[in-house]
Amino acid sequence: MLKNMLDTDLSGKVAVVTGAGGVLCSDMAKVLARAGAKVALLNRTVSKAQVYADEITAGGGAAKAYPCNVVDAASCQAAAAAVLADFGPCDILVNGAGGNNPKATTDKEYYEPGDRENEAVRSFFDLSPEAVAGVFDLNFLGTILPTQAFVPQMLGRSGCCILNISSMNAYTPLTKIPAYSGAKAAVTNLTQWLAVHFSRQGIRVNAIAPGFFAAGQNQQLLYNPDGTPTARTGKILAATPHGPLRRQPRAGRRAAVPRQRCRRQLYHRRHFAGGRRFLGLFRRITRIFPRSPGPRGRRGVFCLFRRALTCPDCSLVV
Repeated sequence: MLKNMLDTDLSGKVAVVTGAGGVLCSDMAKVLARAGAKVALLNRTVSKAQVYADEITAGGGAAKAYPCNVVDAASCQAAAAAVLADFGPCDILVNGAGGNNPKATTDKEYYEPGDRENEAVRSFFDLSPEAVAGVFDLNFLGTILPTQAFVPQMLGRSGCCILNISSMNAYTPLTKIPAYSGAKAAVTNLTQWLAVHFSRQGIRVNAIAPGFFAAGQNQQLLYNPDGTPTARTGKILAATPHGPLRRQPRAGRRAAVPRQRCRRQLYHRRHFAGGRRFLGLFRRITRIFPRSPGPRGRRGVFCLFRRALTCPDCSLVV
């Protein structure tokens, strides 16, 4: 088993990760396993999650893959029952399933006269209602339904937490993708609501908002066939002060910054709700703040990931 990146002991804990067949969430599952947690990897296509579950078990960890469609309540409930039978009640829920649909995106960044009548151009007026609804279902409803399924296992127990995956698009929407940006904004808002709603039950609810990671899902969007960045990538990088896009995480690479540095830099402002402290919006992972270099790339993601899982008395959205 590789080094524990979270710098904490999760032995005896049960962690559930949805969307575990993807790039970031599969790596989160591995990191949780290295910290000692028993990890349930949930994915609509279970074979994708099984690959990572096998990697974890081969390294000495405890993991199992489960089929789960996060937009189907019955599927979520069935997965929750199976995890309970195999590992015990859930302590940590990572709602990582999400995505976009090409039919819910526009072809152009800006509307131009004649676009509405041009059949070769998908304008705002041509967005598919079904595709837009599907994006909201996958990202927003796909966070609600697993939470409904697993939170009953957390009630009445201490030390339980939920981590949702938002996006930088929730705060600064990228052009062309209105449905995805709106859906992730809904996830951020839901996280704040859940943090208050379950505060008196001792369940912490957090979210992190990753920036761009170059991976299979967006490879064609970000790079030309010859490997050079596309024009859209240039615009993304122009708004990313730390420079290059982060590549797909490599297992075993250091991901966390020292605890005290993390504590100083990750909290932006404090609020009080329901008698329990929770922390307000810290809107950037990969951007520079005055007088603070901030966490960067994958280091930043897993630094925030660690704090979201281990902070003893706070809930936050970052």
